[in-house]
Amino acid sequence: MGHLKENLRELADCALPAALEAMGERWSFLILRAAYNGLHHFEEFQSTLGIARNILANRLGRLVDHGILSREAMAEDRRKVEYRLTQKGAELLPAMLALRQWGEKWESGIPSTPVLVDMCDNQPIRKIAILSHDGRELELHDLCWAHAEDITPLEAVKLRAVA
Repeated sequence: MGHLKENLRELADCALPAALEAMGERWSFLILRAAYNGLHHFEEFQSTLGIARNILANRLGRLVDHGILSREAMAEDRRKVEYRLTQKGAELLPAMLALRQWGEKWESGIPSTPVLVDMCDNQPIRKIAILSHDGRELELHDLCWAHAEDITPLEAVKLRAVA
């Protein structure tokens, strides 16, 4: 990757530690996967995942505290609660899919089943990739780090090309 290196000691400028703090560990990812699959209730998570109740309660609390899941009392029985994905939680889907695809390639060596498909045409989704501003797929050797203030807005680049 380019000449500019990230200051790996300066955590304040990197969002990765905060993201890892929010998600943390294996159970949080599996709970999130279950939520993407329509699970909403403590008992559903517990029986489906086989997770200890105290660990599940802790992880659900953490996901709620970080705004990834919401905890809402059910209208028909206020004693029961549902855990629902928030927009913040829904936007973790690409990261989850990228990890799954990486695991299929490098860890299990086999495609996962079921396969995630586009409801419009029932075709599998594409591999999660890093795309350039114009849609080209990029690899590690195509990337470098730049300070945010040194990035030229794309509109300015287009104006210079026309002039």
